[in-house]
Parts: sequence; structure tokens; C-alpha cells
Amino acid sequence: MPDTLVIIFFVAILTSLATWVVPVGMFDSQEVQYQVDGQTKTRKVVDPHSFRILTNEAGEPEYHRVQLFTTGDERPGLMNFPFEGLTSGSKYGTAVGIIMFMLVIGGAFGIVMRTGTIDNGILALIRHTRGNEILFIPALFILFSLGGAVFGMGEEAVAFAIIIAPLMVRLGYDSITTVLVTYIATQIGFASSWMNPFCVVVAQGIAGVPVLSGSGLRIVVWVIATLIGLIFTMVYASRVKKNPLLSRVHESDRFFREKQADVEQRPFTFGDWLVLIVLTAVMVWVIWGVIVNAWFIPEIASQFFTMGLVIGIIGVVFRLNGMTVNTMASSFTEGARMMIAPALLVGFAKGILLLVGNGEAGDASVLNTILNSIANAISGLDNAVAAWFMLLFQAVFNFFVTSGSGQAALTMPLLAPLGDLVGVNRQVTVLAFQFGDGFSHIIYPTSASLMATLGVCRVDFRNWAEGGRDPAWTAVYYVQRRGDRRSVDGLPLKMLRAAIAALFSFCRFSFYGFIFGIALHPQRQRFQRVWSELIAACGDFFRRQPANFTDFIFL
Repeated sequence: MPDTLVIIFFVAILTSLATWVVPVGMFDSQEVQYQVDGQTKTRKVVDPHSFRILTNEAGEPEYHRVQLFTTGDERPGLMNFPFEGLTSGSKYGTAVGIIMFMLVIGGAFGIVMRTGTIDNGILALIRHTRGNEILFIPALFILFSLGGAVFGMGEEAVAFAIIIAPLMVRLGYDSITTVLVTYIATQIGFASSWMNPFCVVVAQGIAGVPVLSGSGLRIVVWVIATLIGLIFTMVYASRVKKNPLLSRVHESDRFFREKQADVEQRPFTFGDWLVLIVLTAVMVWVIWGVIVNAWFIPEIASQFFTMGLVIGIIGVVFRLNGMTVNTMASSFTEGARMMIAPALLVGFAKGILLLVGNGEAGDASVLNTILNSIANAISGLDNAVAAWFMLLFQAVFNFFVTSGSGQAALTMPLLAPLGDLVGVNRQVTVLAFQFGDGFSHIIYPTSASLMATLGVCRVDFRNWAEGGRDPAWTAVYYVQRRGDRRSVDGLPLKMLRAAIAALFSFCRFSFYGFIFGIALHPQRQRFQRVWSELIAACGDFFRRQPANFTDFIFL
């Protein structure tokens, strides 16, 4: 698999070529108001009835064709998109805000890890929980999934992953397990949330349905999705523990193993306890701030920087791990350096969005034309099929616009009334938005939180994209690797692959079919008929080999 930067560059080339054949479109913007906790919120969204293709003086469609370099109208060129992406946005979001957030977080936790308290604490924790290590996985997974569902936990998972990664490796798992129990768990909660203020609340407000309505169904979805993710994680972790060579990050995890091999158990000092108290207090403080005071990137980054500074001072005063002021500074630099690679990916990914438009409501862009065309195409479909294509569309659109609230502002004003026309309940439209927005963050290299989590866990994106195989396929892969065999108990591997692919494809369709079947209760018989037709029309999916965990969820 090519390097992630190579993939992003080729996507940028394809995106640039698209601007030569797709004209520029524009929506007027409007403000919508909705109630949340008794307060009136206002959001700028597109007017779904105002789309028009921009024309020049001759009445011909206007094109914003991407050139090789920036033109006089300051639109980015193909060779400018990395720099433009890295320097775009504000401190409140992508890209520069997220990039600085990643560097500050990395530096702060570089200081924390340099004190040696975390490594020492891991050894003590393992000693006192020997034989019950597997219980860490369900406990952490459920907590992080709940965090994603309740207050939209995402970027905050990066900080926890820094601490949990060495613990998982020490327990005999790998760093991919860390990503699963932290970031992936938050995205499962995010996608199936009943009260996420950054996703479902905004989408429901824009769609014109009561905020926090439909919570019963969403809680059921959250339980099912969390259970599926947890089972996958535990099966994957147990297989890696039994045979570490199955892990695609076995080599990169050597960093954690060698580091821990040099750690010697020492008595906990008063300074160590102070470090743990400050660390725990700041984690709780940040979660409280996000829930109660709606803290975002600037506030969270500031709290973690303060935490790193205070813990560094404690380390110097108590001489933890021989820490001095100079080592405190170098630890911050080293921690920030660890985040440079994923930070570059965040900027490059943002640059792709700038090639097709800004992604803001009311701006003229190629993205608007694509958005309107897809909406028109969906309008001619049956209601159940339209709901499926809404889900697919949201997932694809999320590659370019990764912000949940930003995506809601662009797509929900179009899809909500569109759903009315084709007979899709607006709650189902919001549900399709949630699934498409949340689950696709599991695999997209344009997701800043994913790339940051992979960065702190030292997981290369290529290994992540290829390594998260579903449990059943891991069994076949394991048998094949052990003996390079071409059959299992006389059954050809090719046939076994096809059978497993068919089984899991059916499970994928059945899972989402069950969800939408409940949501479309008034038209259930019609849904079942269309559902059968859809299954019959998608036979190629049943012959496809499941490649990774994201494939397991979406295909």
C-alpha cells in the first residue's frame, strides 16, 4: 500500500481534474434557530432552494479550474495545496488549530512520560492485576464509547492514548489495540449518540426535529454498535496476545517494548503521587469543561500545556527520573516532534478541500455543484434505497468535510426536505448523517483525530488500513501464515474467503437493515420488499473479501 502522503497527493490530483469538468455552484446562506437545554442556538446553513450554477458575462457556466500554482484570484493551485492547507482555518478548527493542538498535546505528554511515573505505575498496575488483564479492554472501550456518545469525545482521546499505548504493549497486546479501545470506541459512540452536542444535536436542530428526540432508538443502536466493536477488539487483542507476530505493528511496537525493558520498578515517591493526582485532576477538569462550558481546541490545549508545565516542575523538584529544567524542555520538543507526521497529513487533507471550495455555507464552489447533483439523484429513489444512499453520501462527503457540525450545516438543509419528498422520516435522515459522519472517521486519513491517535501510538496509517481485519478473516489469515497452506481441512482458502465474505456482508446489510427497518416502521412491508431487491442487486458485495474493520462496518 502506498504511503499516506502519496495517497493524499493522488487524491489532490483527481480533485484538481474534477474542477476542469464540474462548474461552480452556489447556495444562499440562511440562519436556523433551535433549542438546546432551554437556550436558543443559531447556525448558518445553506438554503436548499437557492442553488444555481454561476455563469460568466456570456451566460456560460463558470469553472474554478485548479492551476499548477496559485492564480491571481488567490485560489490555491495543485502545488500550493499543502501550504494552503497547513495554514488555513483558525485556532478553533482545522487545520492550523488542530495542528497546534496536536503539537501542544504531544509536548505536554512528552514531559509527563519523561518523569517515569507512568511507566512505573504501569508496572505496579500489572503486578496487582495479574491474570485479569483482559478486563482492561471492555472497561476502557465502554468508557470511551460513552464519552463519544455523551459529549462528543474525539480529540481528547489522543491524550489518553499516549498513556494507554505503553500499558497495552506491556500487557502483551499491541498499539492497534490502543487505537481500538480509545479513538475507535469514541467514534462508535459519536456515530450512535443520542445527545452528542457536536453532531446529533446540531443535525436535529437544522433538520427541524425536536432536539434529543429519538433517543430510545439511538441508545439501542449505541448498545449494539458498542457490543460489536468490543467483541471485535477483544477477539483481535486475544489473537495478538497469543501470537504477537500476527500484529502488523509488531516492529513499530518495539519502541514501547525497548523503552519498558529499561524501566526498573522503583518505590512510588511523593512526587509520583503528585504527578498522578495532577494528571487525573486535569483529565476530569477537561471533561467537565467540555460538557459544562463547551470548551474546544484552544481551552483544551491550554489546560494540557498547564498540566505539562506543572508536572515538569514537580519532576524537577523531586528529581523524578533525574529530571532537570533542560530535560523538561527537551522532552516537550521530543513529544511535539512525534506529532509532526500526522500534523502534516491534517494540513494536506485540508488542502484538498480548499481545491474544490471552502466547505462553508454560502461560498461558491465545485463542492456545492457535486452536493446538489447527488441530492437530485437521490430524490428519484425509493425511500429505503434513498436512506441507504444518504448514508453512503454522508460517508463519502465526510472525506472532504470532516467536521460534524460543518457537514451538518452543508448537507442537512438539503437532505432533510429531500427525505420528505421520498418518504424518509427526518429522524432517519439524521441517523444516516450520524452513521456516515461517525463511522467513516475510523479509516479516513483526513480525520485529524485519527491521525493524531495513530501518531502517538506510532501506528503507520498503512498498517492501520490493512491491519484491522475482522475476527473471522483473521483466523483464515493466521492459518495461511502459519503454514502457507492453501486449504483448511480440505476446503480451499479461496472458497473459505468467499464464504466468510458472504457471511459478513450479509451481517453488515442485516445490521443496518434492522436499524432502518425499525426507523421506517409505518412502511415496514414496503421496506422489506425494497430491502430484498437491494440485497439481490448487491451480490457483488457478497463475493468481496473483507479487508479491514472499516470494510466490516460499511460494505
